[in-house]
Amino acid sequence: MQTRAIAAAIAAFIFPSLGFAAEIDGASLSALWATPFAGVLLSIAVLPLLAPALWHHHFGKIAGLWALAFLLPFGVVHGAQAALAVSVHALLAEYLPFILLLTALFTVAGGICVRGNLHGTPALNTGLLALGTLLASVMGTTGAAMLLIRPLIRANDDRKHVVHVVVFFIFLVANAGGSLTPLGDPPLFLGFLKGVDFFWTARHVLLPMLFLCASLLLIFYLLDRHYYLTREERRPVDPTPDSELRFEGGINFVLLAVVVALVLMSGIWRPGPAFEVLGTPLEWQNLARDLALLAVIALSLKLTPAAARAGNDFSWSPMLEVAKLFAAIFLTIVPVIAMLRAGEQGAFAAVVRAVTGADGRPDDAMYFWMTGLLSSFLDNAPTYLVFFNTASGDAHELMGPLASTLAAISAGAVFMGANSYIGNAPNMMVKAIAEERGIRMPSFFGYMAWSCGILVPLFIVMTFLFF
Repeated sequence: MQTRAIAAAIAAFIFPSLGFAAEIDGASLSALWATPFAGVLLSIAVLPLLAPALWHHHFGKIAGLWALAFLLPFGVVHGAQAALAVSVHALLAEYLPFILLLTALFTVAGGICVRGNLHGTPALNTGLLALGTLLASVMGTTGAAMLLIRPLIRANDDRKHVVHVVVFFIFLVANAGGSLTPLGDPPLFLGFLKGVDFFWTARHVLLPMLFLCASLLLIFYLLDRHYYLTREERRPVDPTPDSELRFEGGINFVLLAVVVALVLMSGIWRPGPAFEVLGTPLEWQNLARDLALLAVIALSLKLTPAAARAGNDFSWSPMLEVAKLFAAIFLTIVPVIAMLRAGEQGAFAAVVRAVTGADGRPDDAMYFWMTGLLSSFLDNAPTYLVFFNTASGDAHELMGPLASTLAAISAGAVFMGANSYIGNAPNMMVKAIAEERGIRMPSFFGYMAWSCGILVPLFIVMTFLFF
């Protein structure tokens, strides 16, 4: 029987007409199906502390084992064909576009080398964080983070206290700064694809974004100034003395504009499905975008001077870490999202009830917090979609009578992605680059101590002011 099931699955892959949809009935799933996803999160959180050597050398294998811990039992219960269909949908329709866009931004931004060095004063550091925050909504949080993290670290390499600089960089550039346009962060891009106007988010999330970012920049300046005025803060010798700034790899600015245009194109040009693979429709605009992103990656690698990437100490390690861990996250999150989508009939019905007021209307404050808390540990893009559909699912209604609810969902998904390293992919990339440069970044829980101490009080104030 099992042999026939495997053969049927292979046949369905070769002949798409034999495939079936990868949708899972979340109402029929037990909360135990969330165990592999919880295992991935706990591994990321605990193993670097308890077994750093094991994690450093085998994190990909560990993530793969958790993915199998979901897929193998799922195949036994629902059949090999269902397990294959779910895998194809998660990896081909969701993970692959996600990782291709990240890789393109990582490659292009990593090819722009900022030569020279500035003096890492509190004013300069605050200015660079503000610049990155503004750029994040134009070139995406990944692009802005990859462009500025290395110059920021280099400007401060003569100082003893640098961890706080990277932590606030994650708060601002890798998260909050991407809250104004669909180009800034994947959740907002999904909303754009669902029919939300391109500039709607900028109009409705601007004030919360300004409050959060201005508060963080002020807190950062005061903290950085405190460290800077400490007598032993400066090292005797600056590893990279101050010098005039100049750019190498300028062709990547053009390629960055191409990436932005491709993302816009895939939301505006809608020719429809090209074909299906095991029930997963692949649309022409997404195929064209992803193939063009591969071409952008290849062009960046070919046209960028080797000296530019060498000047950035460019390496694929951060991207490989994100790619391996998020492959497991995208697979193991499948039953979690299905149970959330099942609403009152699912194992997580309490979550759905929590965002609905006694009068049956959406509770904006709860949407902000529930979307945000889940986005802190789940991928924030599918979490956004879950609550987008829970609130209404109709973009016109959400932009109209339920505009405050959509603003709460958008803000929660983007802002609270900074609560943990795994809340948003650029967080882990910035962490990996900082560690490559010799900065001892906080552990998973150590970073959350920073976010709980600084971000959570600001989110509480924002709830009363805006939601």
